[in-house]
Amino acid sequence: MKLYKRENYLKKIRGFYDTDDIIKVITGVRRCGKSSLMQTIAGELRERGIPETNIIYFDLDKRGYKNIKTADALEKLIEQYSPAEGIKYLFIDEIQNVVGFEEVINGFRTDGGWSIFITGSNSYLLSGELVTKLTGRYLEFEMFPLDFKEYEDMKRFYGKNIDPNPAAELNNYIIEGGFPRAVQIDDLADKRRYVQGVVNEIFEKDIRKRLKIKNKETFETVRRYIINNFGATTSINNIRDELKKGGTPITAATVSKYVKALVDAKIIYECPRFDMKSKKSLHGEKKYYLADLGFYFSENTDNRINYGPVLENIVYVYAKALDYSVSVGRIGKLECDFILRGNDFNYSYIQVAYSILGSKETEDREYRALEAIKDNYPKYVMTTDILIQHRNGIYHINIADFMRRGERF
Repeated sequence: MKLYKRENYLKKIRGFYDTDDIIKVITGVRRCGKSSLMQTIAGELRERGIPETNIIYFDLDKRGYKNIKTADALEKLIEQYSPAEGIKYLFIDEIQNVVGFEEVINGFRTDGGWSIFITGSNSYLLSGELVTKLTGRYLEFEMFPLDFKEYEDMKRFYGKNIDPNPAAELNNYIIEGGFPRAVQIDDLADKRRYVQGVVNEIFEKDIRKRLKIKNKETFETVRRYIINNFGATTSINNIRDELKKGGTPITAATVSKYVKALVDAKIIYECPRFDMKSKKSLHGEKKYYLADLGFYFSENTDNRINYGPVLENIVYVYAKALDYSVSVGRIGKLECDFILRGNDFNYSYIQVAYSILGSKETEDREYRALEAIKDNYPKYVMTTDILIQHRNGIYHINIADFMRRGERF
């Protein structure tokens, strides 16, 4: 099957294709496209003329590998391919199925001549075992579901119809979500069933067994609350209090444990709040954004869109996929939706709104926070407006157009 190339991620990894002293760890929420990315990398190696004997690919979820559960079994499986000359490219999908895989993978890395790529359950791969045993010997490449440009490009790739009205197509993206497999499903109800299946799979494989959650109903209550209130400023204590009001007695420690499980599984992301005057993080208060809006719309049959948090979520995930560090900024009584810091340690400031046209009050509110920031880093007001407003050197840009061009901040 021909695969759509996720160029944003491939270009980050290509420089490490032949590196045999660094393990490439591809992470991201289940079904975001990690396996397809590894298959694409293997395909690019074949196009370069790498012999098939030097490309070793194991999907440990497949039936033929059901007995590969121990470190010894994994080592024996890989050793069959040791005689190949030159660099051997080893791809292992769902590596968390093997207990003690870290020592085996690190052993082959130490031997040299093995360029290693792995994916697996995030709640395991990002746990203390990997960090402790492979520190400094691996690079994490984090994947996200499709952004708006990828969503449209993938629809074209598979011959799906694209609405000629950009605003309508953006709405389609919001409601359908960006899981690659869902793009290939035509019926909206079927798309939602697919995403709900992803949620159930994550809970069963990544959360319940690992954390030994006994009270599934209480966990589900926390999960639904977080997902239904994405983009809202909250804290662990606030969540506990709201759930108690709704008839679910729960401790702050349990809420914290369940929220961490959702973060580890990459269903949600924590966005900290930062006071720009004191230059300190605001402890306790955070916003949570979804890896994909499909998590919200698959559980809510109402298609009405609350554009405030929805557009924030789209911009947040887009920025994270471009490797920006993202926080919410407070300037006195004003709030800046996002402060972005790039790998070059330069900053950008962003306000997100559905529209600023036709309301002087709305325009002033969105610009005021940015105008209060006195440095010379770029500042953006991102909206769905077609007409663009210029004010005090602040960029007013259309969200869909910006993403379609694949621009950086």
